[in-house]
Amino acid sequence: MTYSFDNTPSREGTYSFKWEKYKGRDIIPAWVADTEFRCADPILEALQGRVEHGNLGYVLPGQYQPAIDAVVRWLKDKHDWHIDPLWLVWTPGVVPAFNSTCKAYCNPGDKVMVQVPNYPPLLAAPKLNGLERVSIDTIEINGRATLDLEQLEREASDPACKLLILCNPMNPVGSVLSQDELSQIARICNENNVILCSDEIHCDLILDEDKTHLPAGRDAQLKDNSVTLMAASKTFNIAGLGASFAIIPDAGLRQKFVKAAAGIVPWVNQLGLLATEAAFTRCDDWHQDQLDYLRENRALVYERINAIEGLSVNHQEATFLAWVDASGLGVENVQRWAEEKGVGPSPGVDFGAPQHFRINFGCSRKMLTEILDRLASE
Repeated sequence: MTYSFDNTPSREGTYSFKWEKYKGRDIIPAWVADTEFRCADPILEALQGRVEHGNLGYVLPGQYQPAIDAVVRWLKDKHDWHIDPLWLVWTPGVVPAFNSTCKAYCNPGDKVMVQVPNYPPLLAAPKLNGLERVSIDTIEINGRATLDLEQLEREASDPACKLLILCNPMNPVGSVLSQDELSQIARICNENNVILCSDEIHCDLILDEDKTHLPAGRDAQLKDNSVTLMAASKTFNIAGLGASFAIIPDAGLRQKFVKAAAGIVPWVNQLGLLATEAAFTRCDDWHQDQLDYLRENRALVYERINAIEGLSVNHQEATFLAWVDASGLGVENVQRWAEEKGVGPSPGVDFGAPQHFRINFGCSRKMLTEILDRLASE
């Protein structure tokens, strides 16, 4: 391993969203999906260079060719996806992007299908846009979580269902959609005139070495019927810079998306563009080393959590987030149980699963061990 992920910087005094929640309490924050790792040096050097230059005025994302080229290169090298740069639409985060998708392709009163459990902003998006959410369950097959495709097919047949929003890899359950699953989703969407919005923000965090991420928009069946959302933010720990992008091959869908965001969604700022450029051109080794470190963390989580009476966690194929089933504890409030142990996970109730919680293992081995020791304590 070239890079050290054991030495993480203190976030005291940084007003970190993740750490402010439990400020002044003896509770280790293990909730928000950002890691504790220091950014790769090429990213920091790029940002420092721009700050030292001294001018942080307007930069139009569509004119920042180095970042556009970086995205094209990354998708080609990492996902075998050869995109036309015209397909790229910059957004300041995937949350405004999938809310823009709701505005672009639905009218008030329409229905939006969303897989559950799912992370809170995505669950909230339909209602925020005057739409009705239709929950598509996650089911378990041979110990692996996946979308209930039979339920999806039933619900999609309702003409009021205009949009499906899903996460791939799935958050919080950590599964990576197979080609067969993606093909079935494509068939269902195409047969029922449903547009797919695929949030793929965790696509570069595949931990199973025999799994491959399949971008929605790369699939021939979905190319003209999808919006694929991606970012460097989760992978390279630059979420605070607010930079992401949508890939929309179909010109008509792209025009509607851009129109829905116009005047409401701001430009990606120039530091976010710069960080994305550096991440996608100069940080391949750092990325690989982080994956190796996370794989070891995942193994520790799996071993230790499943040894705690009342808790269980399935093997997760991707992400640095562990979805813990706490139903065996027999307590009314599993979040309170964890917090009383001195650990602050993401509350399962916010994801639509009150007997679960989500643990972020994107941290040093020392911090992770302390989290697991606290959960195991009597």
